[in-house]
Amino acid sequence: MPSCPRCDAPVGEEARYCAQCGAPQTEDAAEELDEYVQRQAEQVAGSGGGGSGGTESSASDAFPSTEDLTDREQLWRRGSYVLGYGTIVVALTRVPAAESWPLLLGGIAILPPIRRLTAEPLGSPLKREVMAGIYAVFALIGIALFVLL
Repeated sequence: MPSCPRCDAPVGEEARYCAQCGAPQTEDAAEELDEYVQRQAEQVAGSGGGGSGGTESSASDAFPSTEDLTDREQLWRRGSYVLGYGTIVVALTRVPAAESWPLLLGGIAILPPIRRLTAEPLGSPLKREVMAGIYAVFALIGIALFVLL
């Protein structure tokens, strides 16, 4: 009886996949798996991480790939990640304190993926300026609580 090349589990003569680890056992099965993975990757990339059939083209238009962004847009995106994650880290160091929660919400609000997540329920993505305004409000509340408390 042959064994799986990945996990050495016994597999049947006619098995296309290993019952233990799921590794393909034939060239046809490997090609089928590659095609399936490619289709799934294209579907995820085309739909912006999920969504229903009609929103796939609008999601890819609203969120262009990194290569399609101008230098200014790439700088904005990178800055948003740095500012958002930096604020989240600062907030997590102060978790028991009251000022940590607005800072945490502000850090999450400025992250670029939040625009993508809010686009579907709102009908369109929020503008970057709106996200920066939400961040500023939460950050100011957090700083005010830090000073007052």
